[in-house]
Amino acid sequence: MKNKKNFADLELAICYEFSDYSLLKTALTHRSYGPVHNERLEFLGDSVLNLAITFFLYSMKEKFSEGELHKLKSNLVCEKTLSRIAMDISLFNYLFISEGELRNGGNMRASILADSLEAVFGAVLIDSSYAQTVKVINFIYGPTLKNIKLDSFNKDPKSELQEILQGKKLPVPQYEVVSKSGADHDQIFRVKCHIPKLNISSFGHGSNRKAAETKSAQMVIDQVKFKLKITKYW
Repeated sequence: MKNKKNFADLELAICYEFSDYSLLKTALTHRSYGPVHNERLEFLGDSVLNLAITFFLYSMKEKFSEGELHKLKSNLVCEKTLSRIAMDISLFNYLFISEGELRNGGNMRASILADSLEAVFGAVLIDSSYAQTVKVINFIYGPTLKNIKLDSFNKDPKSELQEILQGKKLPVPQYEVVSKSGADHDQIFRVKCHIPKLNISSFGHGSNRKAAETKSAQMVIDQVKFKLKITKYW
């Protein structure tokens, strides 16, 4: 088990020091690793995150309409945003997952990163209080919440990835259909997005090529931003 010393950098990244490290260990444990895993803490963390973000948006000086508040909140608590923030704090370095999941890149998978970050919020809540958990959420979400705008969420992953690479004078990504499976009316495409210059690649699945490319681009964006040390989320 990773101990206090092993978790020091993570605690610094979330601005919180745990009293009970077994809670943090559980929060970082994927169900593939063993019978004690983070799904219950994820459920708790999801709830406290939604409430904290809702209150933050409601309290902003700019008074958004109800519909705008729903859109902003949905984008702030979605898998895409959570996985990006998890990448930024290097959460993948601390995950407990099975060897099989690790070989398949599970520690970089958006869904696993997002779920684990929510579980960390749940662990902080049990270890301390609601007020302290809100402080942690506000600290981690700081760069994202600082200049939040409605039009910040309109870019699709492929366009965003291309803009990032072009801004760094790097070649555009390469997309390749690796496999197709299923009946003709219910096919699943597996697409690889590859950036040779950065030695980064990832896979995405979808019901058509476009959807699979979008998924793979999103996974690559997280890795590119981490490698290029890009902390601006929107």
